[in-house]
Amino acid sequence: MEVLVDASTLTRPERLWTAREVLVRYGPVPSAAGVYGWHFKEAPHPDLPSNRLLYVGIAPRYMANRTSTQNLRKRVRYHYRGNAAGSTLRFTLGCLLRLELRRVGSGKRMTFGKAGEATLSQWMADNARVCWIEHDEPWTLESQLISQLDLPLNLDQNRHNAFHGRLKELRAQARQRARELPIGS
Repeated sequence: MEVLVDASTLTRPERLWTAREVLVRYGPVPSAAGVYGWHFKEAPHPDLPSNRLLYVGIAPRYMANRTSTQNLRKRVRYHYRGNAAGSTLRFTLGCLLRLELRRVGSGKRMTFGKAGEATLSQWMADNARVCWIEHDEPWTLESQLISQLDLPLNLDQNRHNAFHGRLKELRAQARQRARELPIGS
């Protein structure tokens, strides 16, 4: 099956956007469906390359019984300023940066706590850059992009990636440590 977009739009974009640019009230990210790609000035792990695409995501997500209400603007902004419980990217980055994951609230959700999430947000502001392409059905592109590109921070549909096992292990270790700690805030 042929990719419906040129992957170079994500791998070699004309422009990458910073947290500062994205988080302003009338930022550049459209309230539309599409695929977004994350590049990192400094890699979050010594085994990963810097200054290139390491992760792709989509908004909205397609589920068997519904489509999520997310769009590119909501999703990209959440990745920059949300928490690990609501962002796989933030969860992955925090684990790679060795931030302490904690159970919060009732103990079912896990985040890096207020201080850890603030540290992660600052690291992302300093290092994470994002680009995107609008597409009405981004879920039709996701698996094609993951299978064609080297995206070490994507886990789903990405077992073929050389970093997959290491990332899965780091995330599992962080979850296990969090389960052993008291519930935090």
